[in-house]
Amino acid sequence: MKNTISTFKDAKLKGEKLTMLTAYDYTNAKLVDEAGINGILVGDSLGMVILGYENTLPVTMEDMIHHTKAVSRGVKNALIVGDMPFMSFHGDINATVMNAGRLIKEGNAHCVKIEGGADFCQEIKAITRASIPVMGHIGLTPQSFNAFGGFKVQGKNAVAAQKILDDARALEEAGAFAIVLECVPAKLAEKITKAVNIPTIGIGAGIGCDGQILVMQDMLGMNSDFTPKFVKKFAAMGDESKQAYTEYIQDVKSGAFPEMKHSFAIDDETIDKLI
Repeated sequence: MKNTISTFKDAKLKGEKLTMLTAYDYTNAKLVDEAGINGILVGDSLGMVILGYENTLPVTMEDMIHHTKAVSRGVKNALIVGDMPFMSFHGDINATVMNAGRLIKEGNAHCVKIEGGADFCQEIKAITRASIPVMGHIGLTPQSFNAFGGFKVQGKNAVAAQKILDDARALEEAGAFAIVLECVPAKLAEKITKAVNIPTIGIGAGIGCDGQILVMQDMLGMNSDFTPKFVKKFAAMGDESKQAYTEYIQDVKSGAFPEMKHSFAIDDETIDKLI
């Protein structure tokens, strides 16, 4: 079934959990889509898991468009969310709308995601006026890790928790169709989920959210650098891949690969005619 922003809204009304994963390329997007995922986020997390940066800040609009376009070629049913990278929505409103439009027009995304709360409501309103749906993102917003003093759980005291709750309400009022809640206490995420009429998508925010999202490389066990507490590894593809690479190297060096079944034949008569 084709997933749209209406699918997300209806799921909340029906109490049905939403599922999302990140993807950054055609092959993996196709596999995730065929599995039946509701939504795929082409996240600026690609800066870390694909491009090898230390954080998401160096990611450009061109990076996001390039990878979103690749993902879109592999997707038939999932809602494709294109991430607005750092500084693509922090200046002139018109430039912000144009950047969002590029993710839709050039990247073939269905909607965009913006990090930040009430401070970015004017940007969200402007983007939605251009008929571009917006997914919000509050709590730990990785683009703001310098301001937070690192990648830390947000909303642990009453003042901070109230700020996140107020941000969620403001995002709904501004026209966001859904909100990602990242690294906030489970009880706070549950309260926010009950306080707004749009779906919440949790990542490190407990079971009380309307849906969940994880970075693909994390849940497949492909990221050996660091595994966040909130990640469940559903596979050990990092170890399996390394084992496959090792066996390939060994087979090539020993002559075990390729075998005749991996090769193409030509009759001896033809070979004998060659001089």
